[in-house]
Formats: sequence, C-alpha cells, structure tokens
Amino acid sequence: MNGIKKVLVTGGAGYVGAVLVPKLLKEGYQVKVVDLYIFGEKVLDQVKDHPGLEQIRGDIRNRSLFEKIIPGSDAVIHLACISNDPSFELDPVLGKSINYDAFLNLVDISRQSGVQYFIYASSSSVYGVKEEDQVTEDLPLEPLTDYSKYKALCEEYLNARKGPMTSLIIRPATVCGYSPRLRLDLTVNILTHHALINKQITVFGGDQQRPNIHIEDMTDLYLEALKWPAEEINGKIYNAGYQNHTVMDLARSVRRVVGDEVAIKTSPTNDIRSYRVSSEKIKQERGFIPQYTIENAVQDLMTAFQAGKVPDSMTDPHYVNIKMLQKIGLK
Repeated sequence: MNGIKKVLVTGGAGYVGAVLVPKLLKEGYQVKVVDLYIFGEKVLDQVKDHPGLEQIRGDIRNRSLFEKIIPGSDAVIHLACISNDPSFELDPVLGKSINYDAFLNLVDISRQSGVQYFIYASSSSVYGVKEEDQVTEDLPLEPLTDYSKYKALCEEYLNARKGPMTSLIIRPATVCGYSPRLRLDLTVNILTHHALINKQITVFGGDQQRPNIHIEDMTDLYLEALKWPAEEINGKIYNAGYQNHTVMDLARSVRRVVGDEVAIKTSPTNDIRSYRVSSEKIKQERGFIPQYTIENAVQDLMTAFQAGKVPDSMTDPHYVNIKMLQKIGLK
C-alpha cells in the first residue's frame, strides 16, 4: 500500500464517492469522509458501522476544518465540487468558492500536514472542443466554461506545488452507472432513465461525441492509483475514459439493454459540441484498461430501478444536482 493507510475523501458521499468509499474500506484503508451530505445522510449506510470509517459533515470552504482533520492522513482523494456547468452557472461566486478557493487551502494544508499522495479529480472538459481525433494529455487546455476553467486552474496550482507531496491529476470522462447517491443528470443515466420510465428517448442532435467511463472503473482507478509508486506518478496527468460514442450510439446501446420497445426520437439542437478523449496514456504507462461497458452501466441502472432503489425518479430533486442546489439555496 506504499505505506498509505489513512485516506481522506472529500465529497465521499457524492456520486463517485458513495461507490469508492466502501471499496477503500474493503481494501483495508482507514477512511475519513468530509461532505455536506446535501444528497442525503444515508448514502453510506451500507458501511456506516465500519470501524475504519469516520464521517464528517463539514464544508470544504472551512479552512479550520481542514487544519483539524487533514493531519494524520496519508492520502487525499479530492472529489468534492459543484460538479457540472449548469450547477456552477447557477451561482458562479459559490462555484468558485467551492471549486477553486477551497482547493487552494486543501492543497496547502495537505502539504503542510505531511500528506503523501494527493489525487485530484479534474475533468476532461478542460480541453474544450478539439479538432483532433485523439485528445491527449499534452494538448493545450481551452476550457469553455467557468466550471472547466477553474478545474484547469486547480491543476495548475497543484502542479506548481508538487514535490514531497505526490500529486496525481485524473481527467475523467463522463461517469455513468448506478451509485447509492444516484445522478440522473449524466448522459447515459439520463437516456436510461427516460427509456425505463417513458419508453422513449429524445436525442438532441445525435452526432456529437461523448466519452464515458463506468463508475466501477472510475472507482477502481482511484484504488489502483493509491498503489502506484510515487516516483512514477508525481506530477502526472491522465485522461480516464473508455470509448468515445456519439449520443445516438449511446441511445442505441440503451435500447439494446432496455428493450426494442423503446423509441428513439431525434430533435435538432444548437449544441453541436463534440468531446473526445484518448485514454491510451494511462493504458500504456499504468496498464489501466476499463472493464465495464456502456451496456453494463445501463443494466446496472435497470436492475436498480426494478429493485425499487430509485423511487420518485421523475420528481425527486436529489437525482439532479442543479435542482438540489436550487432547493437548498446553498451559499
């Protein structure tokens, strides 16, 4: 384990964190979760009594909280953020305070506290729209929105401070699949939701490409990264995706799993942005190859719906980030 035993996960009760934290505990790590628990107190109920878990309800903008809870941690996995463009644009000042200002404190206090590994969940959106078929890590960043701009600025800040604290930046594609803290505002999850509930998918445009990665692969990647030799990964940046599919291809994948009775309708759109990422570098350097497909994600979601794990999916704001932020009025 590279001497890493204690892991702090910011946003550990979020969409990705809710799948990652139980895996960390199963691997034998002691885990601290810091989260506002906006999306429910029970997200981590399956492991709430685990002796290796400490759950801390707190705001990552609180510097004194970090000064209290970070010392003693061997690694930090930073997942917490306002996590998509619409949610960020709802209140840009709030978004910057959480996604950027808090990050600076987190990095500085982690370095001062002797944290060995710092893993940052950035975003593949930092590239903007590229003409290249293979969008690799060495291409210039051209973020199109404040959300992606601050993701890029966080990368810059972290890279300028690498040294005794090993820093690793992951640029995930859009994550898909089931989580106890389910999001139904992500491309594959949206399409599956409508296929299951309405038996109809509306595709806006269709030729735009979207890279995706299954939530099981995404969380397995963070687990593996904790075991990588520090001297091999310090300052490294890796894209993490699986395949680049058009939105229409994604819709057809959903229909293959849910059933032929699902109708696919198309509608024109002004949003013709296509995003592609190459995940060849992480495959070649670290041997990381995703194991789960889009169809696996759709099947997992369908199983959860059939088991009654996604109640009131069309009306409950908990499944859509921007709706929850509007509901609670976070400041």
